[in-house]
Amino acid sequence: MEDPIHELDLESDLEELRKTFKSGKTKEESWRKSQLKALLSFLEEQEDAIFNALMQDLGKHPVEAYRDEIGPLIKTVNHALQNLKKWMSSKKIPLPVVAFPATAALVPEPLGVVLVLSSWNVPFGISLEALIGAIAAGNAVILKPSEVSPSSSSVLADVMQTYLDSEAIKVIQGGPSVGEKLLQLKWDKIFFTGSKRVGRIVMAAAANNLTPVALELGGKCPAIVDSLSSSWDKKMAAKRIISAKFGTCAAQACIAIDYILVQKNFAPTLVELLKAEILSTLGEDIKETNFMARIVNKNHFSRLRNLLREPGVEESIVHGGKLDEDNLLIEPTLLVDPPLKAGIMVEEIFGPLLPIITLEKIEDSIDFTNANPRALAIYVFTNDKKLMKRLTSETSSGSIVYNDAIIQYIAETLPFGGVGECGFGRYHGKFSFDMFSHEKTVAYRGYLVDFWFRYPPWNEQKMWLFKSAYRFNYLGVVLIMLGLKKS
Repeated sequence: MEDPIHELDLESDLEELRKTFKSGKTKEESWRKSQLKALLSFLEEQEDAIFNALMQDLGKHPVEAYRDEIGPLIKTVNHALQNLKKWMSSKKIPLPVVAFPATAALVPEPLGVVLVLSSWNVPFGISLEALIGAIAAGNAVILKPSEVSPSSSSVLADVMQTYLDSEAIKVIQGGPSVGEKLLQLKWDKIFFTGSKRVGRIVMAAAANNLTPVALELGGKCPAIVDSLSSSWDKKMAAKRIISAKFGTCAAQACIAIDYILVQKNFAPTLVELLKAEILSTLGEDIKETNFMARIVNKNHFSRLRNLLREPGVEESIVHGGKLDEDNLLIEPTLLVDPPLKAGIMVEEIFGPLLPIITLEKIEDSIDFTNANPRALAIYVFTNDKKLMKRLTSETSSGSIVYNDAIIQYIAETLPFGGVGECGFGRYHGKFSFDMFSHEKTVAYRGYLVDFWFRYPPWNEQKMWLFKSAYRFNYLGVVLIMLGLKKS
């Protein structure tokens, strides 16, 4: 979808937002709360419109849509409303004795006018998580949702916009050309969620204006599955893996499990458990049950089909593999030991294909994980405390979760973000507020007391006094306070 908007219109919009921000309106607590309450009203009153948009764009079942998008957003807005006053408050900071008498504080202030470039796979969740933080922090915002999910983009621009202050918050639709024009303008921060390819474009454009950026780029998130002893633990691990892979936008999510690492002698058991859970939770025919989202468009469908057609990949399929291009559906597919150099093991899959890589021993998962770019998340299913300790200390990722998956995303008390190639910057809850704020140092000192030795000309006595002060030699500090010289 391309929007006929011209660069001149974008500049006018940006100028209007800058004028609004300079007026000080967005800094007021009352304005921030009013806009957050308006977002809450939108989520509650337009639930059906959101359900319909997500069904049209992605085939998301309403329960999945509420679980992954509407519900977490309502929780996030309420969390922000309950804590906004505290977040906005300054924090007193102690100063060294040599600064006596003085006080200091860190005062959060909004960055200004920020740009949010959102993704298509969680079009409401990702867009509004960032928007909530930007509003709570007191910024003016332009949100550009992805054109790949046009129905959701339209609801955000045409429906949500009517709930918000259009002088300070604007939703702009459009394709890549509109995105490029927006990136040419000067912002006080850019928040982007999407692919690494586009992330590089965003970062390069931001560099021209020295604009700070936050990038959420995803990556290949492994699930490390140990040989669990209890049959209940094995069943629960399989259930949680299937939900985190196929039950989350058909695995079109940056935090979905991308592949599994498992010990070779446990692999057959795991495969049978996963097959059983697929049939139990998603049904034999996903077209009939409608419990799994569809592939977003034909381009992405073709990409996934091509991954399956690479040499050696199709032969590794042990379950699923059926493709329905007319309905953009791909059956949940399990593959055991596809070629490690094939695209399915090199690229982020972003679809319902789940490779299972077998290892001689589960500890080899550490070296395997470290040989690849750092993941947005690592999921580990084990009761082995030593393995947990090693994985926590010897691997690097945006997050690591033991015995479940994706739960870290819905917790507003935890920061969500990547490390290395999977992105940088973190948000959700207070972390979103911080991402769109600058903590300004404010220090005050009176004129009554001053220390004679802080000024030239320099001599050995002054050197001794400085050394005493900086080394917390309290006798030296007392001498400083009294203004005495060394005898």
